[in-house]
Amino acid sequence: MKIGISCHHTYGGSGAIATELGKALALRGHTVHFFSQAAPFRLGKYSKNIFFHEIEAMNYPLFESPYYALALASKIAEVAFYEKLDVVHAHYAIPHAISALLARQMLEEKCPASRCFRIATTLHGTDITIVGADASMRDAVRLGINKSDGVTAVSGYLKDETVRMFTPRKPIEVIHNFVDTSVFRRLPGREPRELLGIGTEKVVIHISNFRPVKRIGDVLAVFEQIQQRIPATLLLVGDGPERSEAETWVRINGLTSKVRFLGKLDDIVPLLSIADLMLMPSNVESFGLAALEAMACGVPVVVTDAGGFPEFVRQGVDGFRHPHGDVEGMSRSALSILEDDAVWRRFSESAEQHAGQFETALLVEKYESFYRKLVDEADKAAADQ
Repeated sequence: MKIGISCHHTYGGSGAIATELGKALALRGHTVHFFSQAAPFRLGKYSKNIFFHEIEAMNYPLFESPYYALALASKIAEVAFYEKLDVVHAHYAIPHAISALLARQMLEEKCPASRCFRIATTLHGTDITIVGADASMRDAVRLGINKSDGVTAVSGYLKDETVRMFTPRKPIEVIHNFVDTSVFRRLPGREPRELLGIGTEKVVIHISNFRPVKRIGDVLAVFEQIQQRIPATLLLVGDGPERSEAETWVRINGLTSKVRFLGKLDDIVPLLSIADLMLMPSNVESFGLAALEAMACGVPVVVTDAGGFPEFVRQGVDGFRHPHGDVEGMSRSALSILEDDAVWRRFSESAEQHAGQFETALLVEKYESFYRKLVDEADKAAADQ
């Protein structure tokens, strides 16, 4: 098949999953065209089956923002017509699904609707729980969902939230996020520790975009209790609006030698390979891809009992789940893993093994089947005309 993938290029679960999906599809012989403002951060090596189309939105003095959604629609229409795309997969209802819908309308005179590309939309969370919750955007999100030919959600939690908020006219299929365990695996060696000047102390890690929903203050509060009992270092990977406040808190509380702000990094596997525990105390996560990637590297996790976490983090087996804001409970759980090497090994082995249930190849097959169903339905509609 010839597949277009429209996604954000920046750090985050949606961009990572969209890019990894496209790369996996290309390896399976499909032709994949990426549409984004810049090359997706995980695109990596070249492939004969992968093409990237940068969206350049013009600026016009009369308007405050560039025409990104329109430029995206135009580019999708151009590529879809000349390359005969079978499916355009929009990651996020806004703006990607809306742009795909507009692109198909642009092709109406050249391509009958029943013979034009199918639109698959994957909901990742923010487009529903934040953008969709805004009254000014609700109808646009609903349009993107209802006019797509097929819709998936990355977790059962997100599917339920979408149904509750939008009562969509078509079924939503759950296809969980995935992890490539040939890439996300625990690497041997101490080089990352040596480069960071970390000795034999325990290493706790948190990876996010530092938005308020990630509760960076809780990460620091839990770590403060951990380091009071055992020698430990906290690695904070990522950047965002809460970073400055977190840095100030660290300085005030005298933890500058124990907390490392590493910023945005493309290759996180070496850091996960030296980590003993991941903390993700978010208010909610539509799935929580960073936790799954940590588990694949043998890192036990302490997360919140919210969103998609219960769908892959087994309580007391791969890690622990707590209500958000339960700093005391998360601290106790973290220490119960870190203070006993035998317990840590048991959790680590279980986490790594369970992550294999979300292996890329297994979930990519589901997307392939999903695409084929949409194309078959279109072919049947064309034959009936």
